[in-house]
Amino acid sequence: MRGDGLSGSEGGAVARAYRGSEAGDGSEQVLDLCEYAYLAGGRQRVVESVIISLAERGAVSLRAARLRAVGQARPHHPAERALLAACPRSMRVQDVIEALRDSREVDDIAGRLVALRLLGSRRRRTTRAGRRRLASAISEGSLPVYVREGPAALAPGSVRYGLLSTRTVPDGLGRALMRMGKGPRRRPCRHHGQRPGSRLRLRWRVGWWGLKGVAEGPLRAGLIGV
Repeated sequence: MRGDGLSGSEGGAVARAYRGSEAGDGSEQVLDLCEYAYLAGGRQRVVESVIISLAERGAVSLRAARLRAVGQARPHHPAERALLAACPRSMRVQDVIEALRDSREVDDIAGRLVALRLLGSRRRRTTRAGRRRLASAISEGSLPVYVREGPAALAPGSVRYGLLSTRTVPDGLGRALMRMGKGPRRRPCRHHGQRPGSRLRLRWRVGWWGLKGVAEGPLRAGLIGV
């Protein structure tokens, strides 16, 4: 186990995954690691998987949440090539992730999945066929664990820490609640000194949770009186 938390044992498996995780018989198009990563976790998972794959092969260094291309490793995928070009010198990993997440290379991955009907054309969500395809690859054991579960599945180390430190939106239920306007917001809303109409926004922020989580005091009294 290296200091970055990566064992390096999956390098060959990653190379095979980029060439295709299953033997196509003509009835199904072969998917690569980045396409499975998109089905598992969207654009964020694609970029995270690319970073982890390159770090395992010694092509990038991730220390103190800063990413830099090192060595002369040959990229296996256009997304890898784009990431190496994005960090020729030390850069914040968050900046690199945001740049690559909206890149043409990731757009091309999504476009192919849409064409295969594994991803919805409007909201880019995994379809039922896409979920079946992903589940099949997982059951075969042909995908690295970080593609399935993200960087949280890595052993403690600089790569795991660097990638998890960029997570500003929670996965799973937390993400769904925020999308529906029912979860906690990042910035607290102050009661005193608000502009006209802001108390209405504050009440909207409390929303679905009601006043159960608001302690007794001026804030609760103000909300009741709105």
